[in-house]
Amino acid sequence: MSIVHPRSIGYTADSWRAELAATVRLAAPLALAGLLQMAIGAMDVMFIARLGPLPLAGASLAVAFQGTLLWSLCGLTGSVAALIAEAVGRKGPAIREVRRATRMAFWLSVLVGLLGMVLCFNGEWIMRMTGQPPEVAMPASTYLDIIAWAFVPQLIANVLRNFVSALGRPFFATMIALAVLPVNFIGNYILIFGAFGAPEMGLEGAAWASVITGIATMAAFVLAIQHNRRLRRYHIFGNWWRPEWEGFKAIVRIGTPVAITIIAEAGLFGSAAFLMGNIGALELAAHTLALNIAALAFQIPFGIGQAAVIRVGYHYGSRNREAIGRAGWAAISCSLAFVAVTGGGMLFTPELLLSAWIDPADPANHALVALAVSYLAIAAAFQLSDALQAVAMGALRGLQDTRVPMAYAILGYWACGFTLALYLAFETPLAGLGVWIGLATGLSLVAIALMQRWIRREKLGLIRH
Repeated sequence: MSIVHPRSIGYTADSWRAELAATVRLAAPLALAGLLQMAIGAMDVMFIARLGPLPLAGASLAVAFQGTLLWSLCGLTGSVAALIAEAVGRKGPAIREVRRATRMAFWLSVLVGLLGMVLCFNGEWIMRMTGQPPEVAMPASTYLDIIAWAFVPQLIANVLRNFVSALGRPFFATMIALAVLPVNFIGNYILIFGAFGAPEMGLEGAAWASVITGIATMAAFVLAIQHNRRLRRYHIFGNWWRPEWEGFKAIVRIGTPVAITIIAEAGLFGSAAFLMGNIGALELAAHTLALNIAALAFQIPFGIGQAAVIRVGYHYGSRNREAIGRAGWAAISCSLAFVAVTGGGMLFTPELLLSAWIDPADPANHALVALAVSYLAIAAAFQLSDALQAVAMGALRGLQDTRVPMAYAILGYWACGFTLALYLAFETPLAGLGVWIGLATGLSLVAIALMQRWIRREKLGLIRH
């Protein structure tokens, strides 16, 4: 894909086919990069699991806390993509505007990254406040003390990922995620088990491997940008000390509601796990399996949603109302086509999907499989809602509309979804199924509200040009 202006052939779609093709070219590498990031996380779990249940439990708590915080801060700093897309759509290459916005995203990454580090350094206090047993809280706090050092490089890498994607090089994200996979594997193997003469560090080694992977990812993006003629001309690493307060404020204004939205959604699913744990260990295990499958499937709509931010942002900057609508609807159509496949798999071949984690034919797993299959039936239904809310949210972010969607997310996920899940789980015989019905309801309400806002974007004045 060539870099550039939406008025050029790659970006001004005179037909639905051209817009769909442009969306797929942008979304496919972003979605694949998301899947590779999940593979890195799964690799960490496989290594840590060999250390025993207590280190695994501690690391799981630490990653749940740090991961949610990192994801939300990535939403904050990654909002620079909407500003870059608008600038390119409005002025072609827009070298100065893109450089200034990216520079301020770097500043913000360092500031909020330091805040994230402080929170992680207080991990033991946080674990105690949430009532975690000492034998789990101690390894969790140890893991957080180390992985905190990955915050700033991971956030800067996220800004660079959005930079290259908004400028037509999304495949860099895929290639870099693929390249750091062996870095993560080797780092875990050497540092956890003390291979090749290195000291055996156990859980601490796993945390340091994650830090190394984060630094390697950032360095790989820097090298890729510096060796690409089209991207290098933006000189995003020059004059890094110069403030551009208007750009800084714009990223904070757009990105803060995004970060809060992510916390609301991640918090909903995290709370669902706690509800399941109160119902029973078997229900929690089945929930974890089903949610892993749903999370993998969600990476595709999530990647399409990221593409929608950029595609809609281009046309928003070029003041092309018809193209804005085409870009949003093309992304929505792509996501619906995909979830028809994943939803069908969850509904009609759930045991085949579960076989990636457990043996469904083993009699010892019969009860676990039965529960997981029932949860996947509901997951198949909310695939539609999950895809719609992800892509509609992305399209609205392309219009730099984030505050009202944030309110929709808080109300839909918590006032409705969580409340219903809590009631159905403990006040009716539905138990675990009630939790999943609550999740599906929350996602569906948010999806309906966001789609209504996208459809009425003209009447609501979201296209201000």
